[in-house]
Amino acid sequence: MRKKTRPELPDDENPEWTQEDFAKARPASEVLPQIFGAEVAKKMLRPRGRPRAEFPKERINIRLSHTVIAHFKSAGEGWQTRIDAALRAFIAKHPRGR
Repeated sequence: MRKKTRPELPDDENPEWTQEDFAKARPASEVLPQIFGAEVAKKMLRPRGRPRAEFPKERINIRLSHTVIAHFKSAGEGWQTRIDAALRAFIAKHPRGR
């Protein structure tokens, strides 16, 4: 059974911070190496998620015919990726076409 929280009561284990507490605070990058060591701190402070792509995809608006959209969507999820692949294939076959 979960303990019911009562936000109106003070929390002795986690008291509200004062201006003095904020003034003494230091960034995690400064404190963690002292507590866990440099190697572990480096892993803890590493950004999460996928690394940034050198050339990230751009968000644009494009108008395509209903037939094209229906064709790519009919194969399920990933239809935008398949359109991208089809356009890349076109570029490969027509390298500087006009």
